[in-house]
Amino acid sequence: MAVSYKRLWIKLAEKEMSRADLRKKAEIAPNTMTKLGKNEYVAMPILDKICKKLGTDYGEIMEYVPDKEESMGDK
Repeated sequence: MAVSYKRLWIKLAEKEMSRADLRKKAEIAPNTMTKLGKNEYVAMPILDKICKKLGTDYGEIMEYVPDKEESMGDK
């Protein structure tokens, strides 16, 4: 896994907003919400929409998580 959207789900909880609410307000396709739930790649324009609707920046909705092979491969 290279990215985690755990911060997004925390942000939604803080704003008392459901995933369905976010999907509707940001006009995101259901399959994109599935990708977010599985920590899969989501295009930057989609992340832009999410950030605009939540009034936040990328670092508050996602974080980079290196794979174990990547973090140990440089040693």
